[in-house]
Amino acid sequence: MGLMDKLKGQAEQAASKAQQGAAQAQARFDAMQAKRAADGLLHDLGGAYYAEQRQGGPHDAVERALAALDAHASKGGPIDVSGAGPQTAPAQPPAPGGEPAAGDFKLDDM
Repeated sequence: MGLMDKLKGQAEQAASKAQQGAAQAQARFDAMQAKRAADGLLHDLGGAYYAEQRQGGPHDAVERALAALDAHASKGGPIDVSGAGPQTAPAQPPAPGGEPAAGDFKLDDM
């Protein structure tokens, strides 16, 4: 009977670890979904603000976007507004005459 008890204990440990892993995966998925929703709301706010400032759009669109962000934050905690990932430098346009700009070359160009 000792072997069966040992196998049963190992099976219980494996099931416990599987449940723990599933709970962690669900938590990461929920956090990702909340971030995606917040990013969409921030995008909407940016669009409303741009329309208001540059195109004469209504201020109430900005207020609605802010209210939606506030509601989202009250459910899910603070919203990350630090930016979206690493920033990359824009590519340099080619110099007049089709020549690559200084520093914009490949080994094949030599």
